[in-house]
Amino acid sequence: MTAEIDNLVLEHLRHIRARVDQTAADVEIVKARLTSLESQVASVHADMAIIHLRIDRVDQRLEQIDRRLQLTD
Repeated sequence: MTAEIDNLVLEHLRHIRARVDQTAADVEIVKARLTSLESQVASVHADMAIIHLRIDRVDQRLEQIDRRLQLTD
């Protein structure tokens, strides 16, 4: 009977080990995907900064045009 209990315990331990290994693999996949998302968000922030810079330049040029044409009060 002890051998049967030992086999049952070993079977459960093998199952637990397999689940832990699968969970570890899943965590690695999630970490890789999160890193990719972080990179994409950083890229979007950089693109937004460029867009804001361009908008600021356009705004400055419009102000210069307004002054030259004396359209401002």
